[in-house]
Amino acid sequence: MFTSFSTALSALNATSTAIDVVGNNLANLNTPGFKLSEVCFNDLVTQSLGAGLGETQVGFGVGQPLTIRQFTQGAIQTTGGVLDGAIAGDGFFVVQDGAGQTLYTRAGNFQTDKDGNLLTVEGASVLGWTTIDPTTGQVDTNGPIGKIVVPVGSLQPATPTSQFSLDLNLNAGAAADTTSDFSTPITVYDSLGTAHVLTVNFEKTGANTWSYQVTMPGDDVTAGTAGTPYDITGASGTLTFDSSGNLTDPASGSPVTFDITGLSDGAADMTGLTWNLYNSSGAGRITQFGQPSAPSASSQNGAPAAQLVHVGLADGGQMLAQYSNGNQVVVGQVAMASIRNPNTLIAQGQNNFLPSALTAAPSIGVPGTGGRGNIQGGSIEASTVDIAQEFTNLIVYQRDYEANAHVVTTADQLSQDTINLIH
Repeated sequence: MFTSFSTALSALNATSTAIDVVGNNLANLNTPGFKLSEVCFNDLVTQSLGAGLGETQVGFGVGQPLTIRQFTQGAIQTTGGVLDGAIAGDGFFVVQDGAGQTLYTRAGNFQTDKDGNLLTVEGASVLGWTTIDPTTGQVDTNGPIGKIVVPVGSLQPATPTSQFSLDLNLNAGAAADTTSDFSTPITVYDSLGTAHVLTVNFEKTGANTWSYQVTMPGDDVTAGTAGTPYDITGASGTLTFDSSGNLTDPASGSPVTFDITGLSDGAADMTGLTWNLYNSSGAGRITQFGQPSAPSASSQNGAPAAQLVHVGLADGGQMLAQYSNGNQVVVGQVAMASIRNPNTLIAQGQNNFLPSALTAAPSIGVPGTGGRGNIQGGSIEASTVDIAQEFTNLIVYQRDYEANAHVVTTADQLSQDTINLIH
């Protein structure tokens, strides 16, 4: 009878711990990336009464409960935050605290400081790769990971135009005189990022034959006259079409190439400027059909200088810098760690986990590879706490506590009755 005191007290202690766990789960109902903990109870060794071989066994109560963190997938909620990222699948973001300790987290609500360091909301540095391969222009993920630093307030230099193309139709029914004249503009950029509007002029000169001349404003070049179009040297010639309206001369693989020299703004000469008359499959971009002369598309590969607008986390964990000219440049790649037995991790607070002695060595790599989950930009993984289940657990533990408290009072009453027998 008197062991019932310690048995019931062990239950009170274990149930109290379980209520603490439930309280912590409920407290983190809205914590991004939080993983709930489950309580696992275990009984203490029993004692055998009498001379038999265990026919009568009485336990010593319940041991200190264990908590197991369940790393199930949380719901992914769209936030629209440019630096938010949610992990869909297995894996962890790799971060480093102020003491240089490497930690792991599922919370992807990131931010940047004044120096462009990518940080968690608690101030830990997010790790990944930022070295750009000069050949491919992509992030080199073969080296060691480090702190991700994104450009802040940077100016992207101008990209001078080296090639352009025009998709258009020339009217096959036009007369071979000035009434057939047709022109279309295209904007190109020099080495300083200054825009220059080139005008390509066409005139039918005979059956299936058109002449062309590329001009630009006269005040754009030192050799020109303000207010008068300037004929660019070497940018004139003849286009020939077959009876089906397809371009035959110049032939495929023979683009029109010319130079623009003596720019008034002091930019470098635009040498070797290429006008591509054919697409990648060898089809002519210019046709001659019985339809009005009209352009359908144009493109060029130059861009003016541009200011950084913002940096965002894209799907797959890429850090993209967007500039005012519309260009997007990859400036970093967020790393992801795969851990085979994540339930052995030790919670460090602030949504971070630290490997324990039982934790398998984390495998660092690119999201979406090697069994790692992927990253969805503009989203956050919600807490896995189920409020209905936690309230149910809370009621059960409350009744458990009350029942064992009643055991204590009953054992106390019996003890008093036993003592009174002496009197």
